[in-house]
Amino acid sequence: MNIRSLTRGDGVVIGAAVLLFIASFLDTFDCSGSNCDDVPTAWDNGSLLLGVYLAGIIGAALIVTSRALPQPPKVIGLDLGQLGVALTLFTAWSALGAIFDPAGSLDLGDSGIDSGTGLILGFIAALALAAGAVCSLIVPAFKAPLMGAPKPPATPYGAQPGVAGAGYGYPGGGQPQPYGAQPGQPQPYGAQPQPGQQQPAPAAPQQAGAPADFTPFWFAVPVARPLFGEDGSPTPIAELAPGTWYLAVEQRGPGLVAQTQDGRRGVLQDTSGIQRG
Repeated sequence: MNIRSLTRGDGVVIGAAVLLFIASFLDTFDCSGSNCDDVPTAWDNGSLLLGVYLAGIIGAALIVTSRALPQPPKVIGLDLGQLGVALTLFTAWSALGAIFDPAGSLDLGDSGIDSGTGLILGFIAALALAAGAVCSLIVPAFKAPLMGAPKPPATPYGAQPGVAGAGYGYPGGGQPQPYGAQPGQPQPYGAQPQPGQQQPAPAAPQQAGAPADFTPFWFAVPVARPLFGEDGSPTPIAELAPGTWYLAVEQRGPGLVAQTQDGRRGVLQDTSGIQRG
């Protein structure tokens, strides 16, 4: 489970679900008659508890789970995220009905009945829950990642940028040069390195078909994106997850040829918003 794949909209959903859970323990209604000595909470009303509070909390859990899992399962043919959004909308609708009729089927005589703190706070939380679930699907600002990608380790002064074949997962990785030596300076044929010196690292081989001026670099994606095969197949071979650094080894038109952690290579067609290391 990758929590870095959560969006800002998911953060709103999580906060609203916590608020909804707190509201379930507060008074359902306020009244001023003699029959109002013991005001119930949502946990004393099964239909209210299941139709508003628990439905919203379960919907939030389904949305977050579908976002965090690389391949979320389906329920009755529906994605968990779709089912979760439907539950949040149902929660907001049920909370609106509870606000208009706080007493429900209770007979409290002529005592004046108003919505209690639990219903009011629950209605606000249900609206925020539904808004966060919907906005995370259609509003670009809510689609942004909740947690940014981690910063790559600082490259030591004089080190060369990482190239294909360097240690995976560590941006940078050029070989350090001894003091006073020029990076990449060729040694005379047959000359032996001085004690304490280090042979310059060999230049990275040019990738086949790559532009002559392309330099491999590390990058991270803002949201999960598919990686397609280099043969042009429409079926993704992997999924790039936010919070992980990948190595771009070649420019392929508007896309990039990226290498995954297990050594697979594919084409990232959508390169918008990527973070370079």
